[in-house]
Amino acid sequence: MLYYAAIFLVIALIAALLGFTGIAAGAVGIAKILFVVFLLLFVASLIVGLIRRG
Repeated sequence: MLYYAAIFLVIALIAALLGFTGIAAGAVGIAKILFVVFLLLFVASLIVGLIRRG
């Protein structure tokens, strides 16, 4: 999932350099959402791993 967030960020940067601001804004929005979902899933799996260990 972090991979896809990075891909959308690269797409946004390329689109911004070429002047496609609408596409860049959309790609940045998608990258932000994917990154937040990745962080939530990472923290959840970290907590579950700590609970199962103890």
